[in-house]
Amino acid sequence: MSAGVHTVAVIGAGKIGELMLSGLLRSGWPADRLLATARRQIRAEELATRYGVRVVDNLVAVDEADVLAIAVKPQDAAVLLDEIGPKVPADKLVISLCAGLPTSFFNRRLPEGTPVVRVMTNTPALVDEAMTAISAGVHATGAHLALAEEMFKPLGATIRVPESQQDAVTALSGSGPAYFYLLVEAMIDAGILLGLPRQVAHELIVQTAIGSAVMLRDSGEHPVKLREAVTSPAGTTISAVRELEKHGVRAALLAALEAARDRARELAAQNG
Repeated sequence: MSAGVHTVAVIGAGKIGELMLSGLLRSGWPADRLLATARRQIRAEELATRYGVRVVDNLVAVDEADVLAIAVKPQDAAVLLDEIGPKVPADKLVISLCAGLPTSFFNRRLPEGTPVVRVMTNTPALVDEAMTAISAGVHATGAHLALAEEMFKPLGATIRVPESQQDAVTALSGSGPAYFYLLVEAMIDAGILLGLPRQVAHELIVQTAIGSAVMLRDSGEHPVKLREAVTSPAGTTISAVRELEKHGVRAALLAALEAARDRARELAAQNG
């Protein structure tokens, strides 16, 4: 399925929807095959000016697009589907970017047999380094999954997972960038405490983070081995690692990800 064959409508082009829109354009998806919708007129004008795509109302998007990418906030999804659900032909692919909402949520509000693919991506899509997890709903075929992968591969890496794992994906990679930013922020503050100028501390930590990530990706080594390679007997690193373990950093991360997973489940329950 080639990019130029399909017209995609990003319904609710907020932050995540805009990430998808801009990524598709960077990948060469034709602008005349992209539509967007937005609640506010000022937002619609902003999208049209920035990306050169048509911004239409929801029902026009449903009528003209082959693929409907639903990117509204989870709490707004039911109202949206009440509006467009009866107008969606059962042969159109619906891609959900709504965090926490299972495909069954859409199945109950769309015509019987409508294929739904659930997607969780993250903000590094802005620099084409996203991690995107894709799951098939009950009516989605391998061809539907392949099309979803084609749409999101330009934004970074993709992986297929069973939908039962999507709440864990949300906690791990969907929210994951925030954990890294918090860690980097803390390490920069530590550099300042140790006497470094802020900009120097920032450059040291950011490049260290980039290099470490590339080594994790490209070396094929387990993170334990990579950590051990930096950790000399009775050296500086082991002293730091001892303090991290003493203060429960590992346990805190486990608890944090469980909390994020549980919140994803709560969102699904609250929104029916």
